[in-house]
Amino acid sequence: MTPAVVELQRAGATFSVHEFAHDPAERSYGLAAARALGVDPDRVCKTLLAEVTGGGGTVTHVVGVLPVSAQLSMKEIAAAVGAKRAEMCDPAVAERLTGYVVGGISPFGQKKRLRTVVDETCELSDTIFVSGGRRGLDLEIAPAVLLDVLGAVVAPIAVW
Repeated sequence: MTPAVVELQRAGATFSVHEFAHDPAERSYGLAAARALGVDPDRVCKTLLAEVTGGGGTVTHVVGVLPVSAQLSMKEIAAAVGAKRAEMCDPAVAERLTGYVVGGISPFGQKKRLRTVVDETCELSDTIFVSGGRRGLDLEIAPAVLLDVLGAVVAPIAVW
């Protein structure tokens, strides 16, 4: 299994594994997962990395978890972690930091634990789906469990 599954098992978390056929030509990974799983796109979450700059010019990376039907607000994710500004992380850097490929980046089991911010709308469903660490593998988990395992914070980081 993937590092994401291993981390959740070690944490004693309750979750379900869902595998589906991934089309290599597909670039809307999250929307494709929602279609394949027959789930509302608002319950399927993407994991994005942002590069945030603090008051002293210090640059760090932050993980954002939000519905695939939304976009990440740079202003809001920066505010959620007390930074001055944010911008999307380069995909190659995101892959290096997490150990996963784009389209399969999980908030769990990353090479290095990064601060994680979960959009407030994720708490509206009993369970949400996040990448399991590879394309074609999603994990269904209660938002409260995700927040607990990751030590994440909730903030309004999504825009539609």
